Amino acid sequence: MRRLQRYSRHPDALAPACLAMLWLLFFWRLFTPISADQASLANGDFSAQFVAFAGYQYQRLSQGEIPLWNPYNNGGLPFIGDTQAAVFYPPRWITVALSSVAGGWSYNALQLEMTAHVLIYSLLMYLFVRRLTLRRQHSSLAALVAAIVIAYGGYTGSYPPLQLAILEAAVWFPLACLGILEATRTRRLSYTYVALAGFALGLSWLAGHPQTSWFMTYVLCAYLAYRSYRQKIGRRALLLGGLAFGLVAFGVSAVTLLPGIEYLVHTSRAGLGFEQKGNGFPIQDIAQIVFPGSVSLWSPLYIGLPSLFFIAVAFGRNAGESRFWLAVALAGLMLSFGANTPFYHLAYNLVPGLRFFRGQERAAFLVANSLAIAVGFGVVAAGNWPNHFHRQRALLWWRGAAALLIAVAFGAFALWIGDGPRWSAFFNTASRSAAIMALGAPLIIAFTRQPHRSMAAIVLIALVTIDLFSVSQDHPGTYDALPSAGQLSMAPPQLVQSVLDEAEADQPFRVDGFRGLGGNFGSLYGLMDMRGISPLFLKGPYQIIHRDYVNNPLAWELFAVKFVYSGSETLSVPSTVVATGSDSEGRVYAHRLDDPRPFAHLVYHADVVDSDGFARALMDDPRYDPRGKVVLHSAPKLELRNQPRTGTATVKSYAEEEIVIEVDSADDAILSIAQPHYIGWTAQLDGRPVELLRAYGGLSAVEIPAGQVSLQLRYNPLSYAIGLVLSGIAWLGLALLAVVKLLGR
Repeated sequence: MRRLQRYSRHPDALAPACLAMLWLLFFWRLFTPISADQASLANGDFSAQFVAFAGYQYQRLSQGEIPLWNPYNNGGLPFIGDTQAAVFYPPRWITVALSSVAGGWSYNALQLEMTAHVLIYSLLMYLFVRRLTLRRQHSSLAALVAAIVIAYGGYTGSYPPLQLAILEAAVWFPLACLGILEATRTRRLSYTYVALAGFALGLSWLAGHPQTSWFMTYVLCAYLAYRSYRQKIGRRALLLGGLAFGLVAFGVSAVTLLPGIEYLVHTSRAGLGFEQKGNGFPIQDIAQIVFPGSVSLWSPLYIGLPSLFFIAVAFGRNAGESRFWLAVALAGLMLSFGANTPFYHLAYNLVPGLRFFRGQERAAFLVANSLAIAVGFGVVAAGNWPNHFHRQRALLWWRGAAALLIAVAFGAFALWIGDGPRWSAFFNTASRSAAIMALGAPLIIAFTRQPHRSMAAIVLIALVTIDLFSVSQDHPGTYDALPSAGQLSMAPPQLVQSVLDEAEADQPFRVDGFRGLGGNFGSLYGLMDMRGISPLFLKGPYQIIHRDYVNNPLAWELFAVKFVYSGSETLSVPSTVVATGSDSEGRVYAHRLDDPRPFAHLVYHADVVDSDGFARALMDDPRYDPRGKVVLHSAPKLELRNQPRTGTATVKSYAEEEIVIEVDSADDAILSIAQPHYIGWTAQLDGRPVELLRAYGGLSAVEIPAGQVSLQLRYNPLSYAIGLVLSGIAWLGLALLAVVKLLGR
């Protein structure tokens, strides 16, 4: 005990050590070398989206190349513009470097990146709440409890680890808040700390989940205004500080943000309306604040039952900034219900940017962070209670709530006895909540009566930790009880390898990986798939590929598909089964099409339309011949004979951002290329720039004069070049600022 008391004099050394130990305890099954005890993140979005894309990122970066374009999914997509790829996110580069040293990319590499972010999250939240409650008794304890709540509460313990971009974008929120807090300590705004806040927000945007970063941007602007009002900082200084904050954040992330904005407006997501974007939590999900798991698989709104007591204390005593953060939590809660409440209808029309995002339940990010901060204020307030009467009244309310939950548990028990299968899950949940409340009542009473005792603090930390760990640790929706190596093979499965073997000396081609390949695994295994699960999909190719979701001969034709993975032994076009296997849905047949369209194909007849819609309508006619005719969106300058002619088009070299095609044609022709038409691709014919035409409502074509010519296609978007310069200036400026400040101190 004496040693503990000695350490308690230096809480800022003890608290991080405590957080590190809790982190190891929470994730021990991901770290243990004993395979029988190991667990891993569940297969799904984590493996099919993030591991696959990060594997492609690893492969390109390891070769000293920046992955601007990805030909392996969605028929081809601008990788630099797909925000969830997080191409320039610094921690991802660290993961790639460490994986290279360790011998190669693995499922566990990204899994460890996730765990590291949870630890960073807890440490940054501790630092922020510690500074926020500075010079208040029990400040370090309050910060420690807040850090535990955000790191292991229902939000962080639910879907963010699987949808990794959400977690990594959220982690930097406490650091940004800290920057604003320190910038507004006095009436004179500190631009150094404003830059820190902007840097943290920029990291969030680089992490790859724009919706979370958008939420964060609004809250940080509101927090800057709130702090400036409280500190009586003038409007001019506030406006200049807000401008500096925005410029730094934009500069840090411009290299990804500019290509991302460019890509977004050309995706199928841009056409979604209110109905597709208004989904959110059902209203009954609010019950999971008390009964986690009672409504859905995950409980993102759960922050722990003891936390509710401290939030109530913070609100009742108007402790510090608690009411600001509770207002943010309330706004986030209302947004998280989506169109289930009138609040979202109003916000959808008034709040700039909201209509770009779907999945409004992700506003749980605001709820979790704001309430964790409010818990910190509540711990400080409860530990410094000046009025015995008010303390007793609050504790009486806590006892009443505990008694009510125990009564609910007994009611659930009675229902379980009457109808076991129907009420079993709720009985378990209600019993757990009642037990936490019953156990917590005397422990919280002991803390409020003798907050200076070290044992009271230890017991409080233990209570909060046990409560949250019992909900989040080893959650069946997040973790599987098997080693990470058993989740996903980094080597191509036999069905994939059988197709890759035929690609060694062949022209480039695609596959339809709806079955057998799936996800974004084309990126992981280097097999060009016309499908993918990234939420951003170029609108033109999306309309063609999803014209018929399962059986789509037109897409196979236009995207130069040579192999089709199918659950059927026969296709609607002539094919030969070259391999068989299975996936989670059953038997899979790998078909090689008997007459696949080549990647580059000469056509001598063109139909001209003025929109993608007309192009698709024309091709929907069963009599239309997409191989003998090309559908263009502008009239060709060359005079075509409109008769079949002989000619050859051979892909001499194929790389992700550069394609070289040798063409030999007796007459003027149109070269149809199974490559998405997108900003940033340029064409040169024998070194002369030529126009890259839009064909078939989403693909590329080039006019080819008679004779032998060499066509070079290259992807180097201007948005990336501008973003790279802006980000380079921002990062260099921040580095110089940091050096100056460190040398000055």
